[in-house]
Amino acid sequence: MADYQGIAVYAEHRGDKLLPIALEGLGAGRKLADDLGQPLSAVLVGSNVGVLAQAAIASGADRVYVVDDPLLKDYQADAYVSAIEKVIRQIKPRVLILGQTDAGRDLAPRLAFRLGTAATTDCVELAIDPTSKRLLQTKPVYGGNALAVFSSETDPQIVSIRTKAMTAMAPDDSRKGEIINIAAGIDAAAVRARVLNRVVAEVAGIKIEDAERVVAGGRGIGSAEGFQQLEELAKILKGAVGASRPPCDSGWVPDTVQVGLTGKIIAPELYIAVAISGSSQHISGCSGARTIVAINKDREANIFRHARFGAVGDWKKVLPAFTAKVRELLAS
Repeated sequence: MADYQGIAVYAEHRGDKLLPIALEGLGAGRKLADDLGQPLSAVLVGSNVGVLAQAAIASGADRVYVVDDPLLKDYQADAYVSAIEKVIRQIKPRVLILGQTDAGRDLAPRLAFRLGTAATTDCVELAIDPTSKRLLQTKPVYGGNALAVFSSETDPQIVSIRTKAMTAMAPDDSRKGEIINIAAGIDAAAVRARVLNRVVAEVAGIKIEDAERVVAGGRGIGSAEGFQQLEELAKILKGAVGASRPPCDSGWVPDTVQVGLTGKIIAPELYIAVAISGSSQHISGCSGARTIVAINKDREANIFRHARFGAVGDWKKVLPAFTAKVRELLAS
């Protein structure tokens, strides 16, 4: 383990920008690296990605390892796992941080297997144990009803972090760092899949995973028409509409707005749960919210255990008054 030094972050990107989850990973990695007194490295993989290296340095990286190859233009697990594995075997970081994204979910366990180590996914807090200097990895368990702290005895310690659970650094364009290019060395024949077509889902307004404020409804809303009132409040708050699973299964709202274990896991600043009972599966998707406000006629509903503020009553009476007050306050 003495051979492993520093923190590495897989800096996921889209187009010519680092994703917010990459910036959050660099922010978390910077703090861990400072606590250990060791360097922070970013790993960039793709085609024509070298232009993003300075952005990674400005966001906290001391070194940026760039793997640039035309075969890496589109994400494909075989190619990306091989490229990242090559970098990790060369730089030997103590910790590797990825985002809990579609790609991160794909990469973390594969890399852990290839590198003979363990991976802890969906972490909401990372810290260095002051005694052992090992990484303390906190993640939700039991459907989000509890938090557990894990540690690994093998290196590199691989983790994926939940979106918005960590804080990105304010970019500092004056920061200096080292940019190191590493050849991908990928055999095209070893890439077993290729992208035939890419369809971008059209979303009106703000995507639920990007929204700072979410107004979500449950089975108790009763119909697609009921969700129009939620959309009105979400529009006033410049947020997005979400839902628990029953409204999606009933076709009242699209599946893309489902919040929960089998839907989206989000962490907005404000989450307003209207007529949602608060099953453990749903709480798994919204427990990362800074503030939860619950409206439910059942005072024993589980959602109130997780809410900072709550209103017991029929949503059809509470929500119009709530919406009117929000509109009044924002207008003043």
